[in-house]
Amino acid sequence: MDPTVPPATDKNGTMTEPPAHGSVVLREFTEADVRLALELGEDPYIPLIGSLPAHPTRRQAEEWVRRQQSGRAEGRGYPFVIVADGAAVGTIGLWLRKLSEGIGILGYSISPERRRRGYATDALKAITEFAWTVSGVERIELYIEPWNRGSLRAAENAGFRCEGLLPAHHEIGGVLKDMLLYVSP
Repeated sequence: MDPTVPPATDKNGTMTEPPAHGSVVLREFTEADVRLALELGEDPYIPLIGSLPAHPTRRQAEEWVRRQQSGRAEGRGYPFVIVADGAAVGTIGLWLRKLSEGIGILGYSISPERRRRGYATDALKAITEFAWTVSGVERIELYIEPWNRGSLRAAENAGFRCEGLLPAHHEIGGVLKDMLLYVSP
């Protein structure tokens, strides 16, 4: 894919062709995703790795959704909701904090009761194809804790390869954690 071709958007900057692969479609956040935020916030791990508070109130969930909605306009990245069979099952994003180095970073979360159905793998394939269309992205990275077998499997099934262990690389829950660096071919 030509990385200089911007994602298909209308005159308002709204994507006209949402990324999709296999069983999932990625779409922009809407107010209806407050329910998904509330669900994800109950998971013991998801709030540790992102900006969603643990056990969020409705107001906190609404604020989190608004931050996701503003991510693209503010240049932070491309946050998406993962949809399967018409239901929101998780979130995924292409984050641009290292774009000056040519690097796009992926991160995702799947609702606990929707895991082990291939949604993460399909979402990774969809967003990776999309990421290669974003100007400046020359490398796509994914950081995974070594114990997270489900995410390791999803990354490998999506075609990512492990480049190695990064000791004490990411702060999670206030503690520096080792991460495995996966990259897209």
